[in-house]
Amino acid sequence: MTPAAIPDEGRLTARAAVLVFLAFALAYFLSALVRAVTATLSPTLSVELDLSASDLGLLAGGYFLGFALTQLPLGRWLDRFGPKRVILAFLAVAVVGCGLFALATSFSGLLAARVLTGMGVSACLMAPLTGYRRWLSPPTQLRANSWMLMTGSLGMVAATLPVQWLLPLTGWRGLFWLLALGIAGSMLLIGLLVPRWSQDAQPAPGEAVGYAAIWRHPYFRQMVPVGFFSYGGMVAVQTLWAGPWMVKVAGYSANEAAAGLFAINLSMLCTFWLWGVINPGLARRGLTPERLITFGLPLSFLPLTLIVFLGEHAGWGWWALFCVSSTFVSLSQPAVALAMPPQAAGRALSAFNLVIFSGVFLVQWGIGLAIDALTVLGWSEPARYRGAVALFGLSCVLAYLAFWRAGHRAAGAKAR
Repeated sequence: MTPAAIPDEGRLTARAAVLVFLAFALAYFLSALVRAVTATLSPTLSVELDLSASDLGLLAGGYFLGFALTQLPLGRWLDRFGPKRVILAFLAVAVVGCGLFALATSFSGLLAARVLTGMGVSACLMAPLTGYRRWLSPPTQLRANSWMLMTGSLGMVAATLPVQWLLPLTGWRGLFWLLALGIAGSMLLIGLLVPRWSQDAQPAPGEAVGYAAIWRHPYFRQMVPVGFFSYGGMVAVQTLWAGPWMVKVAGYSANEAAAGLFAINLSMLCTFWLWGVINPGLARRGLTPERLITFGLPLSFLPLTLIVFLGEHAGWGWWALFCVSSTFVSLSQPAVALAMPPQAAGRALSAFNLVIFSGVFLVQWGIGLAIDALTVLGWSEPARYRGAVALFGLSCVLAYLAFWRAGHRAAGAKAR
């Protein structure tokens, strides 16, 4: 196999696009599996290492802290060196991180390895999306983004029941050695199938767009609140807190919680597949991402409110409904890239990813801190979980209002 060729105009042929997508998708599948596996392993790790709720939140959030730390240099490197060279270098770090996690014997060792792993897989979505900005047409970019997220959901599905079934055979340490081996295999495929970044991808003098301009861009700033709290919160719930809720509040066993996470992630997989099918048609009809977010995202507030009120009666189905109804906000990611020049796609995507994963880290850790802090009120553990989720829900509503206000101002400015 040889690297897929790019026609003169920069677009991939249909066959080349499929091969490139599959190579990137395998790496993103494994990164999502690594990301979500802490939810399934949380009962095992909590018992074996005597972790508190805040420790567990910090351990899971460490992955996203590593993600966030790399985003700004990652964007510059993607625009300069291209997706292939950058993702291969980063994935080598991820292999080391998984190996160190398997060898760790203390919480601090686990946390350091988790941060390193997060840094290593932080290019797994940004690299392909940067390439797609140049290699694919705008409607196809929206489809490819949704189907990359679908692949991520498949990884999260694999992190639930399949991991639970595998644990008795490998243990959690053996599992991370297998993940290291899988990531190394994905590097081989990317090296064979993904094209090099040609020199004409470089911005001409005077065309470069810096991070300051991206952060000041009105469209970017409109998406920041929902990217941080709604998108980041959706990932925080999906990759960690839905699992402990099912065990600590709804009374699930570890196997039942893994089955619930399997169902949640399977529903997300189907939702992202559907977004990929309908996105090009929605774009042709002029239904912009910001309009869809404006009318669709509030749907997520109802299941979250009911989860708080139902407490022990709120099982995996309500969390699945919350996550599915939150996927409107996923449209913000390719929309931010399309709002910027192609030469700045890597920086725009990485800057927005920094917003999202900073949100994931703070929401994951913040929910854990709130659960522990609410002990001062004398509440039971289920009540403390409900209180922490209520605080998260309030943050999501306030973020949406800030997003809506920014959009309303932008529409008023255009009208004038």
